[in-house]
Amino acid sequence: MKKILLLALVVLLILAFFILDLDRWLTLDALKQHQAAIAGVRAESPWLMAGGFFLLYVLMAALSLPGAAVMTLAAGALFGIVEGLVLVSFASSLGATLAFLVARFLLREQVQGRFGNRLQAINRGIEKDGAFYLFTLRLVPVFPFFVINLVMGLTPLAIRTFYWVSQLGMLPGTLVYVNAGTQLAAIEQPGDILSPMLLGSFALLGLFPWLARLVLQRVRRHRALKGHTPPRRFDRNLIVIGAGAAGLVSAYIAAAVKARVTLIEAGDMGGDCLNTGCVPSKALIKSARVAHQLRHADRYGLNAGEPSFSFTRVMARVGRIIDKVAPHDSVERYTALGVEVVKGYGRLVDPWTVEIITAEGQTQRLSSRSIIIAAGAEPLVPNLPGLKEVNYLTSDTLWQAMRERETPPARLLVLGGGPIGCELAQAFARLGSRVVLVQRNARLIPKEDSEVSDWVKRALVADGVQVLTGCDVDHVETNGTGMRLHARQDDSAIEIDADTLLLALGRRARLAGYGLQELGIPAERTIDTNEYLETLYPNIYAAGDVAGPYQFTHTAAHMAWYASVNALFGQFKRFAVDYRVIPWCTFVDPEVARVGLNEQEAKQRGLAFDVTRFDLEELDRAITDGAERGFIKVLTEPGRDRILGVTIVAEHAGELLAEYVLAMKHNLGLNKILGTIHVYPTLAEANKYAAGEWKRAHAPEQLLAWLARYHSWRLG
Repeated sequence: MKKILLLALVVLLILAFFILDLDRWLTLDALKQHQAAIAGVRAESPWLMAGGFFLLYVLMAALSLPGAAVMTLAAGALFGIVEGLVLVSFASSLGATLAFLVARFLLREQVQGRFGNRLQAINRGIEKDGAFYLFTLRLVPVFPFFVINLVMGLTPLAIRTFYWVSQLGMLPGTLVYVNAGTQLAAIEQPGDILSPMLLGSFALLGLFPWLARLVLQRVRRHRALKGHTPPRRFDRNLIVIGAGAAGLVSAYIAAAVKARVTLIEAGDMGGDCLNTGCVPSKALIKSARVAHQLRHADRYGLNAGEPSFSFTRVMARVGRIIDKVAPHDSVERYTALGVEVVKGYGRLVDPWTVEIITAEGQTQRLSSRSIIIAAGAEPLVPNLPGLKEVNYLTSDTLWQAMRERETPPARLLVLGGGPIGCELAQAFARLGSRVVLVQRNARLIPKEDSEVSDWVKRALVADGVQVLTGCDVDHVETNGTGMRLHARQDDSAIEIDADTLLLALGRRARLAGYGLQELGIPAERTIDTNEYLETLYPNIYAAGDVAGPYQFTHTAAHMAWYASVNALFGQFKRFAVDYRVIPWCTFVDPEVARVGLNEQEAKQRGLAFDVTRFDLEELDRAITDGAERGFIKVLTEPGRDRILGVTIVAEHAGELLAEYVLAMKHNLGLNKILGTIHVYPTLAEANKYAAGEWKRAHAPEQLLAWLARYHSWRLG
């Protein structure tokens, strides 16, 4: 109601302006004709005249009415250059701010709700550099000021920032017009004031902030590099520290474009993903899934039974799979590609020099034009009382410990209900461990929608995992049979006994030991980088988990492309890293895969959206495979088929998601998916059926009613 009343008031005032023909008074001829009379009024009542002029100017600017140029000339003619400049400067800024507030109140919620996903990059840019952009626009009078007022009102720009930047940015143009007003008799039309030369001068003035920004960047770089002297000749074009996903891709790209590149790795090639993360965990999950299928073989018409297996052989299989994948990331392969691989610890000595302590204890120094830090991440170990006295495991140390065992842990306690904790808890439960999972949050994988969390919890409980959410851990202690965890849940004390403790509380960037602190490179939770992945020093980059914001192998490789290309060719063209479409998957059974927004994130951002859902129990292939558990949920813009995000809970959800990732990346809507042939019977048909559900929900009912009448008429 408030919006309707305000809109009605604005419309009535604008209509009154034109109906009463007030615009005829705001012409250059009318001003010249009545200049003497107006000057007489000012002489009799100077304060009343100034106040009336100020209020009228504010109202015109707030309502975006024509005539501002004539009013500004009038200020110069009536009040002189100083008083006229003060009046117009403050009145125009105040009026512009009122227009800004009206647009924000009436339209921003609707615009952001409908187009918020598309406007994310613009919103981030305004939040970061809004004052800079607004100042540039205000300096160039080619851009209509009323359009700037309305558009900026739809953005997250702060009101105070809008006001003072407008006040400052409009000052040069205001000065030109007010000064021209003091010579009113010589002006035939307002356009005479803005000669091509003057417009060109304003355009150059508009370029000034950009040039100043470039100069500031140069100054910052100069200050950052102050006290450091680059070598006259560099040993390498690129040095990469870390041979995980980001480091390997960076070195690969550098070698492919024939740059001299050195890759430094202290541990095993392939990083966490190959040796302690993605590869071993998925191998274990597969073995656990087969055991689960044997245990429930009666679902497929076979005799069910408790699977008989050797845990030693299961872990040997995990080791063989790592060995089979390892050649893809090996020293031999990268050496053959043209990469110099050095086994050792790399540490920054200065912005161009890396000191390497090799595995043999020797020290080597190499200089490079550019350096990429791809040091990855490590498991987060909390400061929990008693933890140091307990022989706990992490996702890094788990695999070696399990290879040394003949049986899975009898009582496994998992701390953490994120993706790692849920995946491993389910896998070990299926292999015969009695598993208790303790989660501090009120639900598992809390970044997903609550119904997804419920699906995962039900799946884990069905496999025998005891899930305790909303628990605050107090301390852990050893006892005669292993260890005991003390925690509180709903104000009740609980104790959990276990013989093996697995910490799965997330991962943190590896920041120590690389010379970051010594060089003053900001690195709190991750290494601070700009949109080009540059650190404080323009030739030092960071990519992958050490830089964030996503800790996935595929995003590390994605970031590596930008880091390496900018490091090698940034003097010609730099590329800002693109995080618009980032998919991920949690490999529980059924899998949980997502790309883009889910419902809880869309609501948190205040975005409007439509939800389309397709349950797999209606899919023929899911029925034949006994894989009916799950659903596909698609968020779209209201009334449109443009995809905002997709959540899939299903077997092979990670594979099913790929079609939506492609669609979102290339702005293809659900209609395109619906019009694509999918093989029958496959799980991939679920994507088409989900698009069909959207189509049915958005069918043109009125048109269909007319078509029904038409077909009835055709019957005769």
